[in-house]
Amino acid sequence: MSLQLTVTEDVHALAPGFHHIAIEAYGLVNTPSTEGTSALLDDAARRLAARLDGRAPHEDPHMVAWRDAYKAFGAKPNRTRNSAEALAKRALSEAGLPRINSLVDVYNAISVAHLIPVGGEDLDRIRGGMRLIRATGAEDFVTVAAGEQVVEHPDAGEVVWCDDEGVTCRRWNWRQGPRTCLDDTSTNALFLLEGMGEHAGLEAAGAELAELLEKFSPGAQLTVHPAV
Repeated sequence: MSLQLTVTEDVHALAPGFHHIAIEAYGLVNTPSTEGTSALLDDAARRLAARLDGRAPHEDPHMVAWRDAYKAFGAKPNRTRNSAEALAKRALSEAGLPRINSLVDVYNAISVAHLIPVGGEDLDRIRGGMRLIRATGAEDFVTVAAGEQVVEHPDAGEVVWCDDEGVTCRRWNWRQGPRTCLDDTSTNALFLLEGMGEHAGLEAAGAELAELLEKFSPGAQLTVHPAV
């Protein structure tokens, strides 16, 4: 992998069942949401409903495992849901899933259909390697509030993704910072699929995501790195 990804030992100690798949993609084309990506999101919501079969998203065994991991570092899962649970809850609501742009729509569809946290980062905006750590509380997380850029700090012990410039995603996969989000200028990206336990289904989700990226960005160069 040209970009170094590291998960620190204290994160592994906190959640021994955690593993992830990384997909590096170059030469992508990002556009406003299309009829095709909108249909993907609608289909993902139907697949989710079939999987849950009347249960709430937080009752799914994979989401139970994620809630346990969140509790282990002091987060309250009912207030700060992991990204997959939050998307699933929205998918089943009257509002439905948001349409953002083609790349985000594609990875959100995979997240909902497989009930797996999936994130996308603009590779050209990442500084140094990506690390999943337990924060000291001094790290900077640059976000936007009321239209203004503000700097927040994670709680001590919180699990965060970061690079050399600061935190890119708080509370594991709860809230991504705007600096590395995929927008209409993004052409190179890193996609992270995160699972708890050996039956999370990351391999199938990763294969489907790679297939969709190739469909919506013909000619893109993809490397799928095995689960670690």
